[in-house]
Amino acid sequence: MAALAYNLGKREINHYFSVRSAKVLALVAVLLLAACHLASRRYRGNDSCEYLLSSGRFLGEKVWQPHSCMMHKYKISEAKNCLVDKHIAFIGDSRIRQLFYSFVKIINPQFKEEGNKHGNIPFEDKIASVKVDFLWHPEVNGSMKQCIKVWTEDSVTKPHVIVAGAATWSIKIHNGSNEALSQYKMNITSIAPLLEKLAKTSDVYWVLQDPVYEDLLSENRKMITNEKIDAYNEAAVSILNSSTRNSKSNVKMFSVSKLIAQETIMESLDGLHLPESSRETSAMILMNVYCNKILKPVDGSCCQPRPPLTLIQKLAACFFTLSIIGYLIFYIIHRNAHRKNKPCTDLESGEEKKNIINAPVSPLEILLQSFCKLGLIMAYFYICDRANLFMKENKFYTHSTFFIPIIYILVLGVFYNENTKETKVLNREQTDEWKGWMQLVILIYHISGASTFLPVYMHIRVLVAAYLFQTGYGHFSYFWIKGDFGIHRVCQVLFRLNFLVVVLCIVMDRPYQFYYFVPLVTVWFMVIYVTLALWPQIIQKKANGNCFWHFGLLLKLAFLLLCICFLAYSQGAFEKIFSLWPLSKCFELKGNVYEWWFRWRLDRYVVFHGMLFAFIYLALQKRQVLSEGKGEPLFSNKISNFLLFISVVSFLTYSIWASSCKNKAECNELHPSVSVVQILAFILIRNIPGYARSVYSSFFAWFGKISLELFICQYHIWLAADTRGILVLIPGNPMLNIIVSTFIFVCVAHEISQITNDLAQIIIPKENSSLLKRLACIAAFFCGLLILSSIQDKSRH
Repeated sequence: MAALAYNLGKREINHYFSVRSAKVLALVAVLLLAACHLASRRYRGNDSCEYLLSSGRFLGEKVWQPHSCMMHKYKISEAKNCLVDKHIAFIGDSRIRQLFYSFVKIINPQFKEEGNKHGNIPFEDKIASVKVDFLWHPEVNGSMKQCIKVWTEDSVTKPHVIVAGAATWSIKIHNGSNEALSQYKMNITSIAPLLEKLAKTSDVYWVLQDPVYEDLLSENRKMITNEKIDAYNEAAVSILNSSTRNSKSNVKMFSVSKLIAQETIMESLDGLHLPESSRETSAMILMNVYCNKILKPVDGSCCQPRPPLTLIQKLAACFFTLSIIGYLIFYIIHRNAHRKNKPCTDLESGEEKKNIINAPVSPLEILLQSFCKLGLIMAYFYICDRANLFMKENKFYTHSTFFIPIIYILVLGVFYNENTKETKVLNREQTDEWKGWMQLVILIYHISGASTFLPVYMHIRVLVAAYLFQTGYGHFSYFWIKGDFGIHRVCQVLFRLNFLVVVLCIVMDRPYQFYYFVPLVTVWFMVIYVTLALWPQIIQKKANGNCFWHFGLLLKLAFLLLCICFLAYSQGAFEKIFSLWPLSKCFELKGNVYEWWFRWRLDRYVVFHGMLFAFIYLALQKRQVLSEGKGEPLFSNKISNFLLFISVVSFLTYSIWASSCKNKAECNELHPSVSVVQILAFILIRNIPGYARSVYSSFFAWFGKISLELFICQYHIWLAADTRGILVLIPGNPMLNIIVSTFIFVCVAHEISQITNDLAQIIIPKENSSLLKRLACIAAFFCGLLILSSIQDKSRH
């Protein structure tokens, strides 16, 4: 009864809510969200620098998240590169002095907080030609005005960045009197025009006063209350913002330190000065404000303008626009023709008759429709990760953000279980299920930022290796059993693997190697194909007639292993091969192929292991050593129990080792040799018991069928900043944001999978003559792309 109720409920849900209706709902959600964000940008402004300087929140205890954009953590080399030949001046009291020290420590961590506290403090890095000065002016008075006035003179070299602020000394010296506040207003009014004049050529920031922790203040500072500080801040903001006739002041308000201080001032030692971690955050914000527009770090979206469109991107936009127009014209013509051919009533019989039988959908219509849909989807990709419409935020890892979603999907996966059509080892349903749950775990790993937690990182490395293991197993099995080495099969596989990535490389202006997994799988597919297709071609049918051919195949595999070992331990030879043009255009990242060598080397043996496993399994299957009937254990009871015990022990042993690794470099060195242990252990645990082989999770299998699209699409429309951040469609509600963005992301991935399948049937025909013509067109397309890419690179340099 329960099973019947479940099936009836499932049928009822599918009747009202299908994949098609889900996609329509996703499209409506995208349009509504885009409209809301566009309205918000017009109302609140489109300057992410303002958000960085004025708003944000803490993720955890010490990680600051600006509103709507991502903050980059600058390294020493990056800071020096940005500030080369620059002069930065900090003017103010002891709080500004603390900010000065924290800023300098980004450039030189060994710089010590020494010198006269109530005097000027210079810093200079002669190698990088960076100069940072602190000028002691604890009050906004004539002394500060004179210092600023000197820089306004045409003959004087001006600092590139000026950071100023003061108030607490005025409150303290004058015992918080109203007269002191009035004098402060007068002084800042006289300084404001000078700051405005400097702001035309330099970046000028006025630091608003942080709150104090009144309970910790010493007796001689008790008059410095938060009420007084708020009054001084209001005066500074109102005067500096109204100091120019323009609608907007050029002097930027650094008010974000107030928000940081509100969360951390209770950790202060004296109630007045902020703890070191808070000062470091404020200094890093200053670095982001100035350097993001210069260095343009991918994970520093604050203060970065939208990147200009390249020539290739413009041509792609034109192509998709023409495709959309072409499809609309085709649709209108087809619809008018359909109206003319509507059923008409026979006057004699009173029955309806059709004039013309509906013609099948033409390949041209499928082609135009596919490119029309793809163009709209690519527009969404671009808006999400290249335009400044939607927001982006930094990742922040906690154990709960990773493990709780894992538990959720595990429960869903177990709930949606069905019987398999066949009970062979690694049958199609099972491999789809395997791909599905692995892909979901990898997605959760990426969005939670779990790469910082080494045990999780190592287990995810095994999942990536398992994908490659399936590549070796699946393609070897196909070639071994079918013996189909025709060009059509090769083109079909290459097209399905690479179509989306090639389009994204064009639209998102990223190199092919950036989407590292697809080049990895593509190269390994070609390695498998060449290994088996080269003379002598050895397939199962031939080997069954003579066992000698099995030995020949093992020799081929041994030679492949020898080549892998040589390339793995000869970085120079590997880089020479892939640095040759045009291979270099595909495998270079940031001007070299080191990243490609590192990625390839990390899982260098696992495809070979997959091929070897497929060979052994198919040989045992052919000799009827395995019992693959429904409900039957794979081997005899004793052997099955022994192998299960060994598998569980091996599985747990690997997990214990991965959890005890000291660093990534050490783990990565051993990973290529030991990852196969956990993969084989999982296969045996999943397949030895007959009841385990007889069922599969339809929930995981559904995701497994679009796992490649999910992996690639996450770069730009689920994550952001090329996977380094999180896309924010619904600000202020992280849980709802994840639910909505995930729903849209999955719908897009499924649609792209269907588009790829439709285009593969048209672009890669079965007839050899047609296929060769298409291949010539594809080759011409890539030649043109290479030429345009070279022109583009020269213009950039």
